[in-house]
Amino acid sequence: MAGLVNYNRNIFQFLSLGIIFTNDFFFHFQIIFYEDKNFQGRSYETSQDCPDMSSHLSRCHSCRVESGCFMVYDRPNYMGNQYFMRKGEYSDYQRMMGMNDCIRSSRMIPMHRGNFRMRIYERENFGGQMHEMMDDCDSIQERYRMSDCQSCNVMDGHWLMYEQPHFRGRQMYMRPGEYRNFREMSMGMGGMSGGMRFMSMRRIMDNMTM
Repeated sequence: MAGLVNYNRNIFQFLSLGIIFTNDFFFHFQIIFYEDKNFQGRSYETSQDCPDMSSHLSRCHSCRVESGCFMVYDRPNYMGNQYFMRKGEYSDYQRMMGMNDCIRSSRMIPMHRGNFRMRIYERENFGGQMHEMMDDCDSIQERYRMSDCQSCNVMDGHWLMYEQPHFRGRQMYMRPGEYRNFREMSMGMGGMSGGMRFMSMRRIMDNMTM
């Protein structure tokens, strides 16, 4: 019992430092947000999810990802349009990434070690054509002759879904789980068009290039 208590205490300490274990591998997360462009003004550094940026900064116009990968959102509580950020400097992310608003919340993305697996479906509620994927797909229309993708089941790994072929357009972060209706999901995101669909998808890995 004492060993279990010590184990849980150690896990909590690692999580509080932004260190996550995935398949016996640990990964550190760190991001710094700045009030103004070019890393000026007050800053807020975190290694954890942030549901509401206004609790720390009145505005945010640049950021620096020191390690790990993050999704950032233009509304609080991980709502609205979302954007992927990997290690690097974003001196004016609104211009660089085409964002129309400031970052209002952010979420760290665990690094998966092992196989990636996802099933995509042509229609909502897992209807129509089904294809199982284990790698990136730059166009479901070219690879599978699918003109639409409205639901999916992510079994292994973390994925980015793109509105347009060749990893372009708006994005949505998918964790392991069942996603039965993309249209309803996008309407519930508050700021994303209800007619959103996905035409390309890629695995989120620490060595991925954008």
